[in-house]
Amino acid sequence: MSQHTPLPIAPMVIRGQVITDNLVEVGGRGGDLTFLTPDAHKHLDRLPLGNPARLGDLYKLSFNDILDYAEALGERLDLATNTHLQEACKLSYHTAPVTPTMVTGTYMGLRNMLSREAITEAVESTVGIRYLEGWVPQKLIDGTELEVRCFGARALHIVAGNAPSLSLLTIIRNMVLRSDAIIKAPSNDPFTALAIARTMIDMAPDHPLTRHLSVAYWKGGDQAFEARLYQPQHLEKIVAWGGFASMKHVTRYIQPGLELISLDPKRSASIIGRGTFASEDTMREAALRLASDIGALNQKGCVCARVVYVQSGTDEEGLRQLNAFGRYVYDAMLGLPNTLSTAPRRYDPALKAEVDALRLDDEWYRVIGGKDGEGAIICSQIPEPVSFATRLDDRTANLVPVDSLDEVMAAVDAYTQTVGVYPEGIKEELKDKLPLYGAQRIVSLGYAAAMKWAAPQDAIEPLRRMGKWISNQIASPETSPAPWMRPNIDL
Repeated sequence: MSQHTPLPIAPMVIRGQVITDNLVEVGGRGGDLTFLTPDAHKHLDRLPLGNPARLGDLYKLSFNDILDYAEALGERLDLATNTHLQEACKLSYHTAPVTPTMVTGTYMGLRNMLSREAITEAVESTVGIRYLEGWVPQKLIDGTELEVRCFGARALHIVAGNAPSLSLLTIIRNMVLRSDAIIKAPSNDPFTALAIARTMIDMAPDHPLTRHLSVAYWKGGDQAFEARLYQPQHLEKIVAWGGFASMKHVTRYIQPGLELISLDPKRSASIIGRGTFASEDTMREAALRLASDIGALNQKGCVCARVVYVQSGTDEEGLRQLNAFGRYVYDAMLGLPNTLSTAPRRYDPALKAEVDALRLDDEWYRVIGGKDGEGAIICSQIPEPVSFATRLDDRTANLVPVDSLDEVMAAVDAYTQTVGVYPEGIKEELKDKLPLYGAQRIVSLGYAAAMKWAAPQDAIEPLRRMGKWISNQIASPETSPAPWMRPNIDL
């Protein structure tokens, strides 16, 4: 931004009110943008909902009412006509970890997340709509009548900023659960949740769903602020996406009455079976699919492939196939749509130094591309990943040859989120084994970034965890054994 250009303002939204006073200057991640935002300390007392009975207005809404609201919001989240989204999208060019074409593509797709059918499918397959609509009865074998219902909660959401869609997902989850959300906007995406909240205010300023959403930015790790807000009298749930340091920081505030739902950092991998090399066509198909899993979001997502285990074999012929396949992957990656992947904004210089160093060691590695910071495919000539495998990023992947699929298991652990698999047939061998080692999601190669919110995430069901599951037991001595009717025992 020019020093003569007024700094952009990221207002604070507190339950239907847009706040633009007590502004302070802050910087987005990466240092490309400075903006103004209200000093969160000045508004701390207003951020918590306070009396939990204020959630009661949400229970006057039916699930169909919530779907009506979501559909209406989706119609307004059209990038072509929504000035809040347009402004947020352009500002996000400076803060997002990905390039402008990918940011724009994501903003264009936000409205699709609000379809009636998509929300219904996701909620029904996880929580179950009837548990949100009322008490669900069941008669137990001892005669007790049990009723169960899922209630909303007062929640803080520390949202990740590597994909704008995560902010909208958080808002949708909050709506269907009838919860009250405070969204802490991330420094690499401080504008998306705010643009959606302002659209909600324009659409229905007094609607309960509008008035149970707050969006604020404060610098993570501000202990003076967080120690006052992160208290069980204010919050019941903290839903945190983020890296290792931020997760460790949040855990210091967890205490009885305040639950942490952790969507913490993960790594993902791919498995390429022997059948891939049956023909030129299958090699090309697998290469395109793998390129998509590597290049999506420029490898900024936990779902993206980094180390790829290829059952080419480790003999001379196997390595020849591996290296040819690596070239196909690299070429396919360069041809991906620019709304999915591009040359990175900034190729990590430390990573580039590691990759360039491998070029000098063609006995152990073949490096395809990467000289211009566009991304690279590293083909190990031994059945071992590179020493810097955990730092692969910016469309840089490592293909590792193996003779047997059993060799892959040693590389799978609790940090392994998504495993892309090709050909599809080898999933039968893998899908009951990979979870034992820690893998959390198994997907057809090429679909790693096609997350389905109707599915579990990180081996939990976040939507279920975000609700409060309450039981009501109905029993009498006529129908159920009574504790006070137990026999006495003479010793």
